[in-house]
Amino acid sequence: MILESLMIILVSSVPPPQPPSTPVHDAIIDIAVENCKNVRPSRLEEARKIARLIYKVELQFNVPPQLKGMVLAAACSESGFNPKAKGDHKFSKKRKPKAIGILQMWPFYVKHFKIDRKDPVQSARAWLQHISNMLPKVKRQCKFKTKKRLWIAAWVTGIRYRKPGGRCHQRPKHLRFLKKMHRIYRKLKPIR
Repeated sequence: MILESLMIILVSSVPPPQPPSTPVHDAIIDIAVENCKNVRPSRLEEARKIARLIYKVELQFNVPPQLKGMVLAAACSESGFNPKAKGDHKFSKKRKPKAIGILQMWPFYVKHFKIDRKDPVQSARAWLQHISNMLPKVKRQCKFKTKKRLWIAAWVTGIRYRKPGGRCHQRPKHLRFLKKMHRIYRKLKPIR
């Protein structure tokens, strides 16, 4: 009886299998880290490790192929792949930063997803989960047909406050860097 319960505990504590790393994934990660202007040269290896972790989280979600690497683009823009990053305190009455971590998570994420904002994996999972939770609402409001457009609209809606007319036609600031990553990857693809 005790042995069976111990086996159940051991089996339940085993993490889910991670998708294997492929040359395509490694190329996208390298492009994101090496072209991120917010990463100091002394932190490149640490940034690469963190990028690998959060990209594995992204692979668990059903992100459209045209937006692969969106969490990398957001992490680069928000913190330069620094899990200890603290945002500005312009919205805080106590002069403390409200946005913390690799994706500059607000206290809302702690309450809603029960995460540690300084943990890159938990932050990435909560960030992507929040965006995927926004998809049905965005689909009703924006009436987009393509999956890519839905995800972009949910990305904007998920990271900003609500607006009466919706945010259907706005673009997230990270999208420009994501497009740059994809352009570089397409240039390298024939070489690989």
